[in-house]
Amino acid sequence: MGGLHAITNVYTNGTASVGKIRLQSDPVRAGHQDSLDELFSENVVAKIIRTAQKHLLHNNPPSQYPHIVPQTGQDVGQYVSKGIDFWTCGFFPGSIYSLLERAIKYPTRLRLKDVELKSLRRTLENLGKTWSDPIHGESRLINTHDLGFIMMTHMKPRWELFHDEKALSTIITAANSLYTRYNSTVGAIRCWDELVWTNAPHIRGMDENFIVIIDSLCNLDLLFYAAAHSGSSHLSDAAKHHAHTLIHTHLREEPTVCRPGFSGMLYSTGHVVNFCPETGCIKEKRTAQGFDANSTWSRGQAWAILGYAQTYTWTKDETFLQVACGLAEYFLLRLEMAPSCVEIHTADGTTSGRYVPMWDFDAPVVTDGIPLRDTSAGTAAANGMLILSQALVGLGRYDMGKRYLKAALTIIEETISCSLASERAKLVATRDGDIIGLDELEGSTFEAVLKNATVSNNALGYAQIADHGLVYADYYLIEFGTQLLRLGLA
Repeated sequence: MGGLHAITNVYTNGTASVGKIRLQSDPVRAGHQDSLDELFSENVVAKIIRTAQKHLLHNNPPSQYPHIVPQTGQDVGQYVSKGIDFWTCGFFPGSIYSLLERAIKYPTRLRLKDVELKSLRRTLENLGKTWSDPIHGESRLINTHDLGFIMMTHMKPRWELFHDEKALSTIITAANSLYTRYNSTVGAIRCWDELVWTNAPHIRGMDENFIVIIDSLCNLDLLFYAAAHSGSSHLSDAAKHHAHTLIHTHLREEPTVCRPGFSGMLYSTGHVVNFCPETGCIKEKRTAQGFDANSTWSRGQAWAILGYAQTYTWTKDETFLQVACGLAEYFLLRLEMAPSCVEIHTADGTTSGRYVPMWDFDAPVVTDGIPLRDTSAGTAAANGMLILSQALVGLGRYDMGKRYLKAALTIIEETISCSLASERAKLVATRDGDIIGLDELEGSTFEAVLKNATVSNNALGYAQIADHGLVYADYYLIEFGTQLLRLGLA
């Protein structure tokens, strides 16, 4: 994530000491070692390579990008794609580049069996460029706020790993395109031009309406990054104003609840706020993807944790750090308060699943006592908590840093335990020296790494897309592993 710096302090038996973090001796990390090994397995690499190769057939250069993997019904186990103009197009090339970074900087963590490292790097680099290149043209879009999601996941590593000047130029162009949607009266960036895809009353007319959603906080990283590289301070100024505005409009103080060990305010989140663009006054609050306007949609909460953690790393504004912590605390509190049906009994007599979030923290469990989850909320939140952990350690707040590191590791550990697809893949070297991904067990295919994600289960939506594999659930899982490597934590 943008703005991160290497941690130089470690936790040792609950106290701080100076030096490089070593996972094997870290008491927080040690208990998670075995279960987190799956982050670095051949299965993960093989699935990404197999999907990248397969979905180029009749789609090269790509105009359709992997989106969801149904767990039942039509297309079960196979990626269903969305067009390049959809907001999720950047996550799949982002996964490729996250794995390529491992192959370049941390090759010993790849655990290759029957393939050569050089061949793997070549395969990932070629596939990454093939899937990333068509997205350059999206940088001039001015009808979306999602340019951070679209660009940063893969253009940033292209610049940082290969000094790809075109990738950096694309990032800066995209940031300036995003800036065109900023309104100084509202103090925010317009997210959607309209809201017409639910059975709730439609919102139309940009002169009368200005729609801002909680997800937008994760696109601010693009503005900060471009400002740092171009010297265009108006980009970072807009990002800061947007982040400050949403504290007052999208975050809800929760003064009646607390978690032991945290003395600050806890915050829940709303999803959609519609402003008057001329006055900046709020016209309406609602949800488009959560349970209802007053509920806490778990992925929205995760976007806020990640977005404010990233914003703090750029600004060093303590307000953003405290808000990010309060959001993380509420996320963890709601995991801990979830009904007992979220827990799954494992073969060794323990339970798992409490830290794999339900799709909305306030939605009822309606299907035979089986909770509908969203693994993408968990993996995104864990990435935000990892950033928080690093930031707090950098400030000398070691106990709080350890708190969020432990929480992030637990979320990922239980996500792997409960939702890792049992259908595995392997890498195979062909006679020509190419590398391909194949089913470990022939005919047993699930193209995503994780199951149990939920795009949206809002009852008023034209479609409920729930309980499936999801490209950004996988991206944030893979990126979490790569981030551990960057921090010396794996």
